[in-house]
Amino acid sequence: MSDKPKLTVTIISQHRQLEPFEVESLTLPTTEGEITVLPGHVPLLTKLQAGVLRYKLGTNEDEYVVAKGFADIGPDNTVNVLVDTATEAREISLERAEMAMKAAQETMSKTTDQRELLMAEASLRLALLEIKVAQKSKRARI
Repeated sequence: MSDKPKLTVTIISQHRQLEPFEVESLTLPTTEGEITVLPGHVPLLTKLQAGVLRYKLGTNEDEYVVAKGFADIGPDNTVNVLVDTATEAREISLERAEMAMKAAQETMSKTTDQRELLMAEASLRLALLEIKVAQKSKRARI
């Protein structure tokens, strides 16, 4: 085991809190663009947009599709990620994501309610991200 410093990451969504885990680097989808956090990063509170959160530990890389939220990067190599939803790449069902995409598109074509339209657009963005990640991880396994 390497004695290189690591980040301790905790991901908290509306539905669950993941056990803290250690990584060597973490890439976050902020509203200002992607940032990569390494051990020793300056403390930062940043707003996240829907996107792909990636992390590395040794030769292992993994991804989560996350909805909007916040990341709190602490001075002690801790990162707390607070998001509406977080789905690990290997948990994504391509079929379910495609169904969610179709449902969101159908809602967007029929609704006149502004709030419902915004929620359908957000659902569509997440479904498209999940499809992209699922297709990428499927190619990587082949």
